[in-house]
Amino acid sequence: MLEYDSFRLDNGLRVIHHFDPRTPLAVVNVLYNVGARDEDPELTGMAHLFEHLMFGGSRNAPSYDEPLQKASGENNAFTSNDLTNYYVTLPAENIETALWLESDRMFQLDISQRALDVQKGVVMEEFKQRYLNQPYGDIWLHFRPLTYKKHPYQWATIGKELSHIEKVTIENLQDFYSRFYNPSNAILVIAGNIGLTETRQLVEKWFSDIPGGKPNPNLYVQEEKQEESRYLRVEKDVPLNSLSFGFHCGPRHAESFYSLDLLGDILGGSLSSRLQQELVRERKLFTDIGAYSTESLDNGLFIISGRLFPEVSESEANQAVWQILNRLAKEPVSEKEWSKVLNKKLTVLKFNETEVLNKAMHLAMYTNMGDTSLINKEESLYRNTSPESIQELAQKVFTENNASILYYGN
Repeated sequence: MLEYDSFRLDNGLRVIHHFDPRTPLAVVNVLYNVGARDEDPELTGMAHLFEHLMFGGSRNAPSYDEPLQKASGENNAFTSNDLTNYYVTLPAENIETALWLESDRMFQLDISQRALDVQKGVVMEEFKQRYLNQPYGDIWLHFRPLTYKKHPYQWATIGKELSHIEKVTIENLQDFYSRFYNPSNAILVIAGNIGLTETRQLVEKWFSDIPGGKPNPNLYVQEEKQEESRYLRVEKDVPLNSLSFGFHCGPRHAESFYSLDLLGDILGGSLSSRLQQELVRERKLFTDIGAYSTESLDNGLFIISGRLFPEVSESEANQAVWQILNRLAKEPVSEKEWSKVLNKKLTVLKFNETEVLNKAMHLAMYTNMGDTSLINKEESLYRNTSPESIQELAQKVFTENNASILYYGN
């Protein structure tokens, strides 16, 4: 059982505290309830661009990294379609450095033309190198709009196209900052070797004077039920042709998620999984293939994707995947197979409880989902799955009308 405390400042900032005396470290994790799904469809990539901008300095800390390095700290961040998360790990006695830096950029970020020009260049180069000039890099740029027609999950966090990043203005940044980067739209987690009383005092000191703002209402046009299969062929000169399947499924907070997650492990979570064993090792149709869910906060996708051996045709590979999916829908997995993936998942959950950074990030994620206590409930939720629940989910998800298929290659 992971123990934690929570409180909220008058300005709306939610604070989660976890005391861990076994480590000399402390983690300061700030999650902002904003991701790519919150962007203007004509100005995508803003959330990711803003993540970069957050490291460009603030009014009282022109350099974010320099004071943190002096305090022996390490930091990083990531943006998804649902959220943006920043985290710092440093010796517990130096925690005020992290709180000062986070509070200053929450309230007084350097939004200048100079900072914008620098980060635009960085993000545009990333777009080119990782998505446009790398084999298979743009698969998601084709796949998302194939699977989503209305919901803003239809574009990747990098954005739809380079031109959207090019035309971002100072006014766009200021509007984005005022809408989403405020205490009412943030979750602060402090975990490590620092007590609750000291945590309250320091959080009040560094964050209580920041104006509250408004929380993100998280209102999006929801995707209608897919009624027929979709197919897209993208001609690309790549070493190996690839085949990807997308099936609509429920949100991360749904009870069915836990069966879905184990279903991903059964199909493609290891070298002994069904797709790997049959299609890679035995039949040698794919060089590699995997399966997973996107774990989206709104209705997400279950993805199956792999690369074909040169002599294998698209139709043969397609048929082979469907044979495995149909078998799952007709026959429940064995108790042995279910127990295997369940025990593996429970081991991962236990491991997440050993690292203070993992605990801090998970506390932030669960709080953002609306239930911090999930950090202590998930083991039982996984145990409540069964071979039958996995079969029922396979029957519901793996239908032709619910499938979007992307062939990418020659």
